[in-house]
Amino acid sequence: MGKADGNPGLSKLARVMSGRMREFSEQTAEDVTPDVGVINGNMSLSTNRFSVEIPQGEYYIGRLVSGLQISVSGGTHGGHESGNGAHSHIVTLPGLSPGDHVLVVWVKDEPVVVDVLRK
Repeated sequence: MGKADGNPGLSKLARVMSGRMREFSEQTAEDVTPDVGVINGNMSLSTNRFSVEIPQGEYYIGRLVSGLQISVSGGTHGGHESGNGAHSHIVTLPGLSPGDHVLVVWVKDEPVVVDVLRK
């Protein structure tokens, strides 16, 4: 026998919370939709679910496809008269290019380019 058995108030609270969580879960799943698209020559976005080209600047892009520059450090190597050869590099991640096939996630009505797809 569960702890809520025999306690109508606790049982009702559990049912209400369960129903609300189910509603939220269903709503969240409806608000996020995966899609595939292509970056056009003018950097607009075309997707399988939306037939009209979305102009550059009207869709979001994730930072991994934004041309972000990141610092990479922590490497060391020998062969130096002083120090341990510690160094760092600035790496520029590739941005989007015309012809890129992309993974798009629609968040409500907003397209977000998440990553570039390769075969």
